[in-house]
Amino acid sequence: MSDVLVLIPARKAATRLPGKPLADIAGVPMIVQVMRRAAAADIGPVVVATDSDEIAQAVERHGGRAVMTRPDHASGSDRIFEALDAVDPDGWTQTVVNIQGDLPTIDPAAIRAAITPLDDPAVDIATLATVIGGPEEAANPNVVKVVGTPVAPGRLRALYFTRATAPWGEGRLYHHIGLYAYRRAALERFVALPPSALERREKLEQLRALEAGMRIDVAIVDTIPLGVDTPEDLEAARALFTS
Repeated sequence: MSDVLVLIPARKAATRLPGKPLADIAGVPMIVQVMRRAAAADIGPVVVATDSDEIAQAVERHGGRAVMTRPDHASGSDRIFEALDAVDPDGWTQTVVNIQGDLPTIDPAAIRAAITPLDDPAVDIATLATVIGGPEEAANPNVVKVVGTPVAPGRLRALYFTRATAPWGEGRLYHHIGLYAYRRAALERFVALPPSALERREKLEQLRALEAGMRIDVAIVDTIPLGVDTPEDLEAARALFTS
């Protein structure tokens, strides 16, 4: 086993776009496009964690590895924790990278950047963000903003995550990208915590870690991947692969 393991949670049931991991993008299922980009990052083995035999079979037909997980997980974090124990029960893996299965345009370089904050032993969880480009993006509640303090060039220590436009005043705002790298012990602690007050209010799972005193650092990258949540997003992704 490698010290780093990349896990991609994928479930077939989705409210706005059912079956989206299997949606065709440039001739292969979307989950395969995500898997290929994760493999191109070349940081460790890549495994898809799913509750669907159909998704698992699609992954394996395209040369990937899938592991079956329970269908009743509340979040992708819970799913990857079950998968981690299945893939590496002996505990060799010390860093777990969680890539959402609906990010077919994720840049492999961004995936590599996500693990760099963990070089600092004080950091429990690492994630990504990019600079917000304009007022419409800043005001959009579907764009999650990270409020942080600079700790190194291109890196913030996260103080808060919010759907509001924050912080106030002049200066850059940051668009959070939902890709996480966990220390194994941090992931184990995180999934054992109950949902927190701010997590429930903002509907942002990462606030649970901050409220529990865990440290999240953020690597700043140049581009934001297209997340596929709607039929319109899917068409946009297909267009990007054919342009």
